[in-house]
This record gives sequence, structure tokens and C-alpha cells, in this order.
Amino acid sequence: MDTWLLVGLGNPGPSYAGNRHNVGAMVVDELVRRGGTSLSRHKTRAQVAEFRLGVMPGGAPGPKVVAAVPLSYMNESGGPVSALAQYFSVPPERLVVIHDELDIPFDEVRLKRGGGEGGHNGLRSITKSIGTKEYTRVRVGIGRPPGRMDPADHVLRNFSATERKVLPLLLDTAADAAEAVVIEGLTAAQQRFHS
Repeated sequence: MDTWLLVGLGNPGPSYAGNRHNVGAMVVDELVRRGGTSLSRHKTRAQVAEFRLGVMPGGAPGPKVVAAVPLSYMNESGGPVSALAQYFSVPPERLVVIHDELDIPFDEVRLKRGGGEGGHNGLRSITKSIGTKEYTRVRVGIGRPPGRMDPADHVLRNFSATERKVLPLLLDTAADAAEAVVIEGLTAAQQRFHS
């Protein structure tokens, strides 16, 4: 059966753990929890867990997935992602990158394949390393910064107290969306999560 690679972007270390920029890594934590396993260090400079994701229509166990969080900084995500894709023989069409998205309001999730990186250094690094933009993105909305705050400062701040109340639901929705891409396909997943 074809393996999928689900990568959650973020920055390593406890000081970044609660940052908006780390929401992709938080979603992978939720997926791994659902898979009943845990992340462990892998030689590809990433934390990795392998499990079957969800249940197929008809009740069979879902496809094999490799869920991963790069141990590099966000702007160097491409190296680990490229190494993971090679190590687990996953082509770009079965790569799903989960990341924070400034241009989507907080608490919304959007799905797309290909297209630009919207100034996201993690995506830019991945595109450069794997040589194509044709991979799927689960874009987790974190909203624009308030007032004149620099977007770079906004993404490296922790979620606000109000946002943290809603965050578990957002992570749940994003994990559901990633699961839907793998099990139902991108188009069906988009119809479900963009309505």
C-alpha cells in the first residue's frame, strides 16, 4: 500500500512550542495521538511516527502514514522533508505539509495543492529542496497581526488566551482535514472543509 508523508512545520525546542508558527507541528501531535503512537527521533533530522491513519470506507484500516516534525528551524524545513520523502519513497503527490497561514483567519482550515508559498519560508525551503510546488498543503489559519505588528513577530508569539480556548478545536479540524486528504482525496476534502 502506498505510504503518505504528513509533515507539520514549526521550530524546534520548548521556547517555540506554543508559537503560532508551530501550529503545523501541533496538528501532527494530534494525528500521532490518534494513531496511538508517539514521535521518535529519526536519522532524517526529524521526529517521526509510523501508523495507519483512520478507517477506509468499508471499515478497512486506513493507509500507512509517516507523520513527521522536522528538527530544523522553519526556514530549513526542506532538508528534512526531502530526506524523509526519499527515505520512505514518498512522491510529492502523497506529501501533505501542515503549516500556519497568515492570510486565513484564525480558526479556519484551507486545503490546496501547488501554488505559491505566500512568503512562508518553510514552504519555500520545501519547494526548493524537493524541486516542485505540487504537494498538498493543510493551511491552518492564524490571522494577520494586529495593528502594525510585523508578521514575523506575530508568528513567533504564542496564541492569545482567547485563541487558546479555541485552539484544541482548530487542531482537531486540521487533523480531520489532513486525514480526509489521505482517505477521501483532495477534492472531496476541500468540498467538506471549505463549505
